[in-house]
Amino acid sequence: MLVLPVNISRLPTIGLYILSSNHSTAMLPSERRAAWSLALIYMVRMLGLFVILPVFSLFAEDYNHSSPFLIGLAIGIYGLFQAVLQIPFGLLSDRIGRKKAITLGLVLMVLGSVVAALADSIYWVIAGRALQGAGAVSAVLMALAADLSRDDQRTKMMAVLGASIGLSFLLSLLIGPLLIQAFSLKALFWLSALSALAAIAILYLVVPDPEQGGFSADTGASLLRVRDLVKMPALRQLDFSIFCLHLLITATFVAVPLLLRDAGLDPTTHWKVYLLAMLVALFFMVPSLIAAERYGLMRLVIFASIAGLLLTQLMFVLLPAQLPALIFAICCFFGFLSTLESLLPSLLSRFAPAGTRGSASGVYSSSQFFGAFVGGAGGGWLIGQGGFILLFCALAVVCVIWLFAVRGFQPPPRLASYRQRLTPSQLSDPTQTRGYLMNLPGVADALVSVDEGVAYMKIDKTLFQPPAH
Repeated sequence: MLVLPVNISRLPTIGLYILSSNHSTAMLPSERRAAWSLALIYMVRMLGLFVILPVFSLFAEDYNHSSPFLIGLAIGIYGLFQAVLQIPFGLLSDRIGRKKAITLGLVLMVLGSVVAALADSIYWVIAGRALQGAGAVSAVLMALAADLSRDDQRTKMMAVLGASIGLSFLLSLLIGPLLIQAFSLKALFWLSALSALAAIAILYLVVPDPEQGGFSADTGASLLRVRDLVKMPALRQLDFSIFCLHLLITATFVAVPLLLRDAGLDPTTHWKVYLLAMLVALFFMVPSLIAAERYGLMRLVIFASIAGLLLTQLMFVLLPAQLPALIFAICCFFGFLSTLESLLPSLLSRFAPAGTRGSASGVYSSSQFFGAFVGGAGGGWLIGQGGFILLFCALAVVCVIWLFAVRGFQPPPRLASYRQRLTPSQLSDPTQTRGYLMNLPGVADALVSVDEGVAYMKIDKTLFQPPAH
């Protein structure tokens, strides 16, 4: 449901802290402008995609040829195209330029939104949502952010963008039910089209032009490296984890709006339940993250969170179909998913070998979006076949399989990514340079990228000292 390795639990205050931190070099005015303008593009674009999520299953029965399976497919189909086209869009942007590729993606989103807004048949809504998903520019936006920031500011830039994606998801859960009170479902698709047009305007009126572009292992995916990465057990566990998590999120949101309605809650007040669930999730997530990171309980927290998601699916099955019990289950669901949504992206950057973060993120993002597609389409089909009970039983089985798949998980060492510019003499013999870097104190892995003129390293900050040229 979300784009890139994203963290739906992070709020913009994280970005504010990072931008204003005195513990590192401050961002330049151009970097701050790039960070907030790109974050705004992320927000308006993703808000246009997500705003129908909490309300679509409530009103989609009015479309011709509608069925539970087709409703779920309409919710999740964008994820299939995002999964397939994320890496190709990134490669295209290396050739034609970032802004042109982003514009193409946003135009596809406008066209898809218009198709869905004009649709009377659920099939045309599905076509429109597919077109929306075909504009898979999240990775390109990340690459543009890398082009517009210095090496030592890139982490701050990415944190601001990640926070904006999370905020757009949270806002969609709150404003979707409010907007549907004043407008129709079709109007929400028109809103999506306008949001994409606004993003194009921001792109050309506010976002600075990069001095140079091209492939960067920080953000770009290399097909050769992708093939090597999918063979790594630890990364496969993370990719499968994010697939399962977003399968559960999307499938649950096919059902939860209907359950709240059937329990007697007016659709225009569903936002109150989601707001409560977010607040509960925040208080649940913070101590979980502290336990995982500060006290070395990462494995326990991850297993407990997956087991908690399993428990919430059983709650949906076993608890009485009454509003208090349903709200309790939703709050638990948000708490466990927010913890995992916070931990998994950080683990990805720590597991990925030096110089492969962009490629590892590409596989991770594709797994995430494919999970959203399977959750939407599969969730709708299961509801059509056996109702909500069959759906939540199936999701419980997914959680059991997930637990089995990660049974051998071990948290990675605390290593940071570091990028070092190299001199022409160092680039003339990359093998010797890599050997030199690997022998430096605190360096766990190194990769020399001759085309970029840099070395990527995984380092222990407590031991590492930057090498002299």
